[in-house]
Amino acid sequence: MPYTLVRSAKTARLSLDAFAADADVHPELLRRLVNLGLIDPYVDSAGQFWFSPTQLSTLARARRLHDGLGLNYAAVGIVLDLLARIDELEAAVRSGRRPARRSPPWT
Repeated sequence: MPYTLVRSAKTARLSLDAFAADADVHPELLRRLVNLGLIDPYVDSAGQFWFSPTQLSTLARARRLHDGLGLNYAAVGIVLDLLARIDELEAAVRSGRRPARRSPPWT
């Protein structure tokens, strides 16, 4: 099953329906992922969700973890947090600075 990573769009923000179409997911699944905190949209004053096109890669990663490894969405959230932390630590090591200490996201 192919996952759309980024469609060549010049739009700064995508509506929920446009983002769902670009990601090839149902808008209700996208709302569920937002409610679970896996995707973090901008919410305007009318309560509408707006997404950055760069979030397509986050959504694709979450779908691969869920569909490919059979992880439930709670586990997907933990894995995404851990992967983000690994990225931070690797960047700190590459730059020669000391990594920031922080408590795990699941505590």
